Amino acid sequence: MNPAGTVALLAALIVAAGCGSSGGTTLESLWKQPGENVGLVAGTSDYAAGSVRVSFLVIGHDGRPVNRPQARLWLARSRKDKPFASATASLESIGIPGHPNDSGDVSHLYVGRFRLAKPGRYWLLAQPIGGTPIQALGTLDVKARSHSPAIGARAYPSRTPTLASMGGRTALLTTRIPPDRALVRYSVADSLAAHVPFVVVFATPKFCESRTCGPVVDVVDSVRTRFAAKGVRFIHVEIYRANNPQNGLNRWVREWRLPSEPWTFVVGRDGRIKAKFEGSVSSGELTAAVRILLHH
Repeated sequence: MNPAGTVALLAALIVAAGCGSSGGTTLESLWKQPGENVGLVAGTSDYAAGSVRVSFLVIGHDGRPVNRPQARLWLARSRKDKPFASATASLESIGIPGHPNDSGDVSHLYVGRFRLAKPGRYWLLAQPIGGTPIQALGTLDVKARSHSPAIGARAYPSRTPTLASMGGRTALLTTRIPPDRALVRYSVADSLAAHVPFVVVFATPKFCESRTCGPVVDVVDSVRTRFAAKGVRFIHVEIYRANNPQNGLNRWVREWRLPSEPWTFVVGRDGRIKAKFEGSVSSGELTAAVRILLHH
C-alpha cells in the first residue's frame, strides 16, 4: 500500500469505529456464523485509551494464515453484547516491498484502528472478506495508560551505543546479518540534543521468536533510504545485554519501559513521540508516519 493510501485508510478506520453497527446481532452470534471459528492471533498487546492500533493474524484450522486484502472488525464489551463499533482492517506486508520475506509462512498482518474513550476489556471479532467464511475472536485489554511511552510524551534520552562508542565493533551493536551499519551511527541522546527528527527501532533480528514480529529492522532500513537525505535519523537498538537473551534485557529497553519487542517510535524535533508501532510495522505505515512528521 502506498503512503497516501495508508493515511486515507487509517482515517477511514477511525471514522468507521465510531459509527458501525451489527444490526442488533451479538458478537457471539456473529462469531458463530457458518464457517471456521478460530482464535485471533494478536500482534499487539499494549493498549491505552485513545487511538488504538491493533495488528493480528487469522490462522485457519489448516495452520495457514488467511491473507485477504481486508477484514471486517467488530468490537463489543463482551461476547454477549452487541458490537458498539466496527471498522475495516487492511492486510499489510511485514517485509520489504519487492523482496522475498524470510519470516516463515507469515508475510502479512492485518492492521486496524479504533478510538476507545475508556479502559477495560473489549472483545474483537475479525472476519476476512471474501473466500471461505472464517471468523477470529480475541480480546483487547485497554489500560488508562500504556506501559510503553505514550504518543506526545518526551522520548527518553538513552545513550544508546553507536559505531563510534563501540569502536566500530558491529557484533556488539546488532544481531542483523549483514550488520545494519547505517542504523547504528547515531544515539538517541545525541539526536535529541541536536533537535533532529528520528525513528528508533528496538528489536533483535536474530532472537525474535514471535510469529508476528517480522523483519522490522529491514523495514526501518528500507524506509531510511527514502528519508535520510531529508534530515531524519534512523536508529536501531538491540534488546538484550551483550546481545545474549540469557543476560536479560539491556538498560535501554528498561529505560523506555518496553513490555515486548519489537517497538518502533517516530520522534519529532521537539523530542516528543509522534507515532509508535508495536510489533511489525509495514513500510507503508512507517513511511506515512515519517511523511506526517516532516510536514508538521
